[in-house]
Order: sequence, then structure tokens, then C-alpha cells
Amino acid sequence: MAVLLRCCLTKISMASDSTAVSTEIALGRTKLQLYSFCRSSCSWRVRIALNLKGLKYEYKAVDIYKGEQFSPEFSKLNPLGFVPVLVDDDVVISDSFAIILYLEEKYPEHPLLPRDLQKRAINFQVANIVCSSIQPYQNIGVLSYIEEKVNYDEQFSWVRHHIGKGFTALEKLLKGFAGRYATGDEVFLADLFLAPQIHAAVQRFNLDLSEFPLLCRLSKAYDELPAFCAAMPEMQPDAVKL
Repeated sequence: MAVLLRCCLTKISMASDSTAVSTEIALGRTKLQLYSFCRSSCSWRVRIALNLKGLKYEYKAVDIYKGEQFSPEFSKLNPLGFVPVLVDDDVVISDSFAIILYLEEKYPEHPLLPRDLQKRAINFQVANIVCSSIQPYQNIGVLSYIEEKVNYDEQFSWVRHHIGKGFTALEKLLKGFAGRYATGDEVFLADLFLAPQIHAAVQRFNLDLSEFPLLCRLSKAYDELPAFCAAMPEMQPDAVKL
């Protein structure tokens, strides 16, 4: 409840703060649109990036439980049928990692990559572990397939195994680099990938974080950040549909 209250206050605060908004957005020269589903961790990490950079955007809800990602209209944006998709004028990008790197290049406010090359490489490693070695195994399509071919309970054993394997690697990788956040005392790319994944592990798949003290500490730190709180699923326009 405390986190939810903080998130509500955060949303009000961020809505009233126009100082961080990109000049291009403020002058109306571009219109960002984000096709997103509130509980999608891939969409979530992009929402954090947009918030950190102070970029206003139009939220375009895609209900993946209803299969809206496979509609003819959405397929024109992403033939794979995955969220998120970012539309920036005539530019369409349909991968969360690509979207975040695009935003980093075009909108340099609040850099998401450290100058230090080693720390930058660690950020890329963390992002890749999450998006290639953890998140795909909890994708709704994969879980539905396991439920159909094996049984309902097996999907959770499957997910917890792969999350645990990934979290063990992340704990070891970040041990010598973590400060208040993943790679020091500033928020960078790694944190955007970690926050939604840790939340999903605990809230959706009941993973015990006691084996991962570093990740547990980071998760608590993320709960204090306005840009992270405002990006949480319950704060999105389509949250009421759950």
C-alpha cells in the first residue's frame, strides 16, 4: 500500500513537472506514441526510460490477454505481435532494447549509459541476461504452450527455474559494481531491465528473493524512484482492465 501511495503521489508530481520535458516535445515538433500493455515487463522498461528522460508520450494500450497484438492493425507495426512499439513521427521501433537505445541517441537528457567503458559493458550484459535469458521464458505464449502440452503447474516450475538461474548470474555479475543501484549510485540501463523483472519474479511467480540479497536491495531502492513508480503496471491507463 505504501508503494502504491507513493506511486500515486509520483504520478501527480511528474504530471506537473514540465522542466524535464524535451524541447522537441514541448515545441510540438514530434509526437511519441507507445503501444504498451501494463503488465508487460518489456513495455515497463521503456516507460521507465521515457519517464527518466522527461518525454511525454501517448499511451496506446494493447491488451495481449485478448490477443490485440495479433490484430491486422498492430501487425503492421510489429509482425511478430509483441509489445512495446514506439512511434516517433515516421519512425517505428518494435523492440524494447532497440527503443531504449534509440531514445538514448535522440534524447540525451538523463543518460542511460555511463561514460566508464567497463560499467557500460556491465549494463549491456545485465540487459541481455534479462531480455534473452530470463524474460523470454516467462512470455505468455511460452507459458500457454507449456500449460497446453504438459500441465498448468509445470509452467511455474519452468519459470522459477529460469529466473533463478538468471538471478544467480546477476548477483555474481553485479557484486563488484553495485552501489545504491545496479552499477553505482546513478540509475542506468541495467536498472531499467532489472526493476520490472524482479517485480514480476516476486508478484507473478512467487519467487523467494532471500537467496538474492543484492537484487532484493535494488528492488527496494527502485520503489523510491518517481520515474520507476510512475511506470508500474497499476499506474497505467489499461490497469483497470486487469
